[in-house]
Order: sequence, then C-alpha cells, then structure tokens
Amino acid sequence: MPQRGDVRAAVRFAEAHGDWIAARLRRVPKRIEFRPGAVALVRGAPHPIVWQASARAVPAIAPHPDGGMMILTGGDPRHAPRRVQEFLRREAARDLERAVDRHSRALGVRARSITLRDQRTRWGSCTAAGRLNFSWRLIMAPPEVLDYLAAHEVCHLREMNHSERFWALVYNLCPGTDEAEAWLKAHGASLHRYGVGGDGADGDSDAGLSAGEAA
Repeated sequence: MPQRGDVRAAVRFAEAHGDWIAARLRRVPKRIEFRPGAVALVRGAPHPIVWQASARAVPAIAPHPDGGMMILTGGDPRHAPRRVQEFLRREAARDLERAVDRHSRALGVRARSITLRDQRTRWGSCTAAGRLNFSWRLIMAPPEVLDYLAAHEVCHLREMNHSERFWALVYNLCPGTDEAEAWLKAHGASLHRYGVGGDGADGDSDAGLSAGEAA
C-alpha cells in the first residue's frame, strides 16, 4: 500500500483478492540465511558456507575441498549467520572504497563519506553534501556490477542529475554500463533473499540508482 494510501481500501482489496495474494506469495523465493550448509554469493560466484570446529570464528574465504571457494567459519555455529553477513559487509566496504577511490581520482572529485546500508529501494545514492551510500548486498553481484554502481554515484559528485553530461561521464568511467544495468534488472531483486534481516535504513539522496531499475 502506498505510504498515504487508504487503509480501509487496502483491507477491502485484501479481503476481495485473498486467493490472488496467496498465490503470489507462494511464488516469492525462499529466504536464504547464511547458515552452514547454505550457499552464499560472493562477487557473483557461489560460495558454500562451511563450519569447522577447528576454524576461526571470523569467516574467511578458502578453497573448497571439492573445488571452487567457500566461506569457512568456526566458533558457535548459532552465530554463523550474523558473522557471515558481517564478513560480507566488510568485503563490500573494501571493494566499494577501492572502486570509489579509483573513479574519484579519474574525475578529480572526492566523496565526503561512504556508508553501507541495507537499502531496499536503492542500490546506491549520493547526497548534495557528497556523501555516498551503497547497499552492502552489491558484494554478491559480479564485480563489474559493483564497479558500475560506484562509478554511477561518483559521477553524481560532478553532476547531481541524470542529464546527458552525467551519462557521458558514467559511460566514460564504465563502458560496461548497459551490461551492468541489465544484470541488475534481471537478478538484482534476488539479492534481497539472502541474509539474517535488513537494517531498515534507506538512502536519503537527491539522486541515486533505484534497486531494480536502470536509473
């Protein structure tokens, strides 16, 4: 229901279309918690979450015995979901800080701060004061998608709009812009299936890329 919608009208709609609502709720993908045995995405690649009594409690990426890579964690297995999510947030912060720094140097601009949130309506945003916000879930997307989002928001430090000048800057920094946007449209929503719950914080920028849309 829209924020200023009529509650009574919404109730009437729900009562009249209960079967339709239930059918669509059954189609919603099941939530995937970061528990041992589950498979998480790291930079676009599947990583099984493996618990070992001898491993450190702080998760780390390690080679999997069957090939590929895994997220290895130890300590109390009850705390594994939270620790894995915190680990992914740290990885996201590292990747985004590097990408923002690289693109900022190319444009000759500087962000005042970089904040990670669990944004539900935006993958990234930029305030008029030059503060950049990103969804930590970008660490689960392919690296070129994260890099595109970093370039997109850095360009807002120069152009706080979506003008032709803005897009010219974006394409210059990130020639793979179209491919990254296509990936977000096709797969972005699925990244919200993962985790132990959101922060409930959303971006408050004047310009930003909305989750699930190109611009």
